Amino acid sequence: MAGTYARKTDLLVIGGGPGGYVAAIRAGQLGVATLLVEKGELGGECLNRGCIPSKALIHASLLYHSVRTEGPEVGVTAEGLRFDLATANRWKSTVVEKERRGVAQLLKSAGVQVLSGEARFTGPTSAELVAPDGGRERIDFRCAIIATGSTPSVIPGFEPDGDRVVTAEQLLNWTVLPKSVLVLGGGVSGCELGEFLARVGVAVTIVELMPQLLPGLDADLSAELRKTLEALGVMLHLGTKASKLARSESGVRLTVETAEGAKELEAEKLFLTIGKRPATADLGLEEAGVQPDGKPGFLARNDRQQTNVPTIFAVGDVARPPMLAHKAYREGVVAAEAVAGRPTRFQHQCIPSVVFTTPELASVGSTSAEATAAGMHPREVRFPFAALGRAHAAHATGGWLKLIGDETTGLVLGVQAAGESVGEFVAEAALAIEMGATVRDLAMTIHPHPTFSETLQEAALLWLGEPFHVARRPPSGARSP
Repeated sequence: MAGTYARKTDLLVIGGGPGGYVAAIRAGQLGVATLLVEKGELGGECLNRGCIPSKALIHASLLYHSVRTEGPEVGVTAEGLRFDLATANRWKSTVVEKERRGVAQLLKSAGVQVLSGEARFTGPTSAELVAPDGGRERIDFRCAIIATGSTPSVIPGFEPDGDRVVTAEQLLNWTVLPKSVLVLGGGVSGCELGEFLARVGVAVTIVELMPQLLPGLDADLSAELRKTLEALGVMLHLGTKASKLARSESGVRLTVETAEGAKELEAEKLFLTIGKRPATADLGLEEAGVQPDGKPGFLARNDRQQTNVPTIFAVGDVARPPMLAHKAYREGVVAAEAVAGRPTRFQHQCIPSVVFTTPELASVGSTSAEATAAGMHPREVRFPFAALGRAHAAHATGGWLKLIGDETTGLVLGVQAAGESVGEFVAEAALAIEMGATVRDLAMTIHPHPTFSETLQEAALLWLGEPFHVARRPPSGARSP
């Protein structure tokens, strides 16, 4: 596209990740002429370098590990079993490519025009597109949506080099597994991919600055994951600060500060995963007049996803935490509907989250401590998977579901769960909270048997003091709203 061109559109969407492509599709459905600009692959970080490829490799490793560890007990054996990274990578790439083609087709069906390149604002209603071949194009728009996502955070002195120090994207494209890996960061990505590596035979050490894995998550969930990682042989250094990194041809040496003093840890590779930062640099935000919200990189916005500049909206990782694809989906819909003049708001009581480890960890709503701080009167119960028929049949009894209800109103306040498939039914708990359901409502909802989702109903019955599958008396003073 050598040369300079100009065009007009009702809506310019910058970024083709979860928030951007959903916004573009919804705008197209509403009859808004929409142009989407993406500098990389459609689907963004989540589809191409995060959520989807990581879950594909995690699935492959779970199959391998399951046959090795629990297979003999349930009658499944295999000779010469091995994990073939090359085949797993081909499977992963097939999944990603299929999903990417699906996104492209959905955008086309909605009438969205997609251009490759980088867009930069030149004003509140204009931008410049630089195409891969260097061609430039002026785009005049009525409204724009910023959906540029985020990039991995970096510590000075620990910068990824693609060889000894890697990001998740680079790890997911390894063609040869190293013998040992240091994981700097015990958050979601560090735990998910650290466990993946440990399952397929890599010696893994996780270093986390905070005193627990998955900082910010319910402490009971973190403790449940810790047991699994330690059983896999993963070395954990919590409450530990990384102070210095040395690289050599054979590996890395990490100096850390612990309560007992300085230590040195060595491995072939270091996986840096200390969080993400919004990708809002080099967008021409000053030229457009868009203001930040006080946190580095994040953009101020109202409940219609509108920034301080009425013509420009922001969704996804650039808009606010949590940095979750499903949150970005909803924000993209709200922004598109606002552009189309629809009455809409980003309004929610809760956002569920899932960590794809073993056990799977899911949470939504408030913890007891959060509910108490908000002036409510929480009471929690825990129902064990060991009392669930499906869990026994699936060789997955090591889990539980914690239900928090309000003593005064009976409302469902929160759910935290650790166990097989909990991410598949946490949305039911989210719906209950959004709809203002009571614990009694959950208890009266007939759940299919045998399923893991029965733990939600069973926990509700336990909270009410009416359990069927555990022998437990109701707490004194327990109510049955």
